[in-house]
Parts: sequence; structure tokens; C-alpha cells
Amino acid sequence: MEWLEVRIDTNHAGLDTVVELLSAHGVDGVVIDDEEEFQDFLENNREYWDYVDEDLEKQMQGKSCVTFYLPADDTGFAQLGEVRIALQDLKDSGFGTLLMSLNNLQESDWENNWKQYYKPMEIGERLLVVPEWEQENVKDRADGRVPLILEPGLTFGTGSHATTQLCLTALEQAVHGGEKVLDLGCGSGILSIAALKLGAKTAFACDIDEKCLTVAYENAALNGIGKDTYTVRVGNVLTDEALQQEMGGGYDVVLANIVADVIIALAPAVRPLLNENGVFLCSGIIDTRAEEVAEQLRAAGLEIVATHSANGWFAYSCR
Repeated sequence: MEWLEVRIDTNHAGLDTVVELLSAHGVDGVVIDDEEEFQDFLENNREYWDYVDEDLEKQMQGKSCVTFYLPADDTGFAQLGEVRIALQDLKDSGFGTLLMSLNNLQESDWENNWKQYYKPMEIGERLLVVPEWEQENVKDRADGRVPLILEPGLTFGTGSHATTQLCLTALEQAVHGGEKVLDLGCGSGILSIAALKLGAKTAFACDIDEKCLTVAYENAALNGIGKDTYTVRVGNVLTDEALQQEMGGGYDVVLANIVADVIIALAPAVRPLLNENGVFLCSGIIDTRAEEVAEQLRAAGLEIVATHSANGWFAYSCR
């Protein structure tokens, strides 16, 4: 099937009106891009990151648009005609900025072209991160690397970012077999699943985002990992007492690939989670915050035994 990609440019104040107009004409699946909402989101969630990609900020500059898709058939074109007439009526009423543009795209373009950007990645000495659709192509590799299968279409954490690669490289040095692992802020589950693939006995993962529950378990299933060895929960590890109780302690490896502020907040809580010889691996630390985080880790009684860095990001291995 072929599809029509329709974009309506307006301004921030006009977004709700455009969405309501589309809904009235049977179009409810829309994508909204808006610079003002983007900036508000960044401002109100600063504790979750220290860096925002400059290219992404540039892409959002001046944007206030609604994008939706219609089938390129008689039904879709009829619906498109209705929308165009309604938009023209709205524009004639003095509404303001309204510009509709149209692209024609194949279903294969829409669903599959993005996959070309995800190829198997060698990380460290032992891991090979493999998109789900590439696993047949790497099945017969004889280099001894452990394949970690992921579905990038589902995940927020695919192994492509330096912070994840730093943590995975440190992880493969910490896991030798039989370990009990805790993954704080697990996202896609990539770190805890990698630990199990490398030989860890069990892993407990948690995140404040409810999507992690589905995504991490689905990625685990792709790797033949079940709930007998892998547990995923939703909650804030610092405030959720029920989660804290279920999580327990005595971990050989605790992982946190998050951001500087969250790692600083977690630092005092890490020592009770570790067994006597356990290691805390933390990443997601931008270079401008690296020394500050290191000081807070030491203040919490942790010794930094190894420092890893790449592309302006830092990771620490602590005991």
C-alpha cells in the first residue's frame, strides 16, 4: 500500500485547533512537533539530562506542525479533500498561519527505511549488539562475541550512544559468571540483559518510565531470557519503599546509566545495595560534571577504581 504523508504548519496557538479539526474529519493519529512545547519539556525535566543534541534543537527551531498519514487510495484522497476544504475555511476566517504540504511514500518506506541506520555493533571485547532483523546475518560468526539482540524500534537505549557503550565495556569486565545484577534506570534493559548474556545468574531492573516494563521484557525474550532470571519493575528507587523491599541487596554489580544529578542522588544509597566485593558502574556523565560526580561518589564512601571516557562522556567503576 502507498501512503500520503500530510503536514500542516501553523503556530503554537493554532495547534489545538488544527488537531480538533483533523479529529472532526476522522484523523486522530497525528504527530505534533512544537518548539515551545519542546523547550518547556526541557526546562521542566532538567534533572533527567545534562545535554541535549544541538542538531535536535536546531530541527525544532520555529516548528509548530501536525503530521498525519492517509492511504493513497480513493478513501484517503476523499478524506484529504475534506481536510483541505476545512483548512481553507479556517484560513479564510482569519485564523492565521496554515500551510499544508504533501508527500507520497510507500508503506515500505514508512515502516522499514529507518532500519538501514541500525547495523550490528561490536562493543568492547565480548559483545555484539544486533538489531532483531539482522540476527540471521550474524548467526554463523566465529569470533566468539556474545550476540545481544535488540529491537531498536521499541527501545530507548540501543547501544549506539557513547554512554551505553562505556557502561557495556565496563560491564563485560565485571561479569565473569554467576553474578547478581541490579540495573537502575534500565530503559530498554540493554545493560541488564547484556549482563545475563555475559553469564550473570539473575538481574533485577527498574525505571520510572512505565514503557520499560514492556520494552525490557520484549528485548529479554529476543535473547531467550525469561522471568525466572530477569525481573523488571516500575518505580523510583529512592522513594518507593515497596520497590526497595522487593529489590533487596547483596548485588555483585549495580548499574546506573542515567545522568549526573540522578547518580549524585543515588550515590548514598548504593553501598547498602552491594555485597562486600560488589561494583557500582555508573555512566551518562557529561565531561563538565565528571569531577563533581566523582567527588559525590567518594563522599558517599565509594572508591573509584576505574574511569572510562569517550566523546565527552564519562563512566566510573566504583567499589
